[in-house]
Amino acid sequence: MITDIEVIEERESGVLVLIPVNRLYGPNADSFESLVMDHIRNGEQNLIIDFSRLKFVSSAGMRVILVAAKQFQSKQGKFILCSMKDNIHEVFRVSGFDQVMLIRNSRWSALASL
Repeated sequence: MITDIEVIEERESGVLVLIPVNRLYGPNADSFESLVMDHIRNGEQNLIIDFSRLKFVSSAGMRVILVAAKQFQSKQGKFILCSMKDNIHEVFRVSGFDQVMLIRNSRWSALASL
């Protein structure tokens, strides 16, 4: 069973952009959470998670996203999700996550929201 998730890390205009690949779900959610929390502990002030390469997110993956969002809010940082496929965006909308975190259609609009 896969326990790690492929995550592409980029910087755009000085902002960390994480791009998880394929699936964010139970077997790899802890790995992704560790990565995000390491960046927070290392002083990252703003984070964009680009969902363009993500095909599926489970409740375990959504929990990681919520935990990260709360961490950034407590540090007065910006945490923005972007480029979600329609099926993933619908899950975030139905769960109400779109009411508690910024979700943008593109990376460009996420950067413009900072």
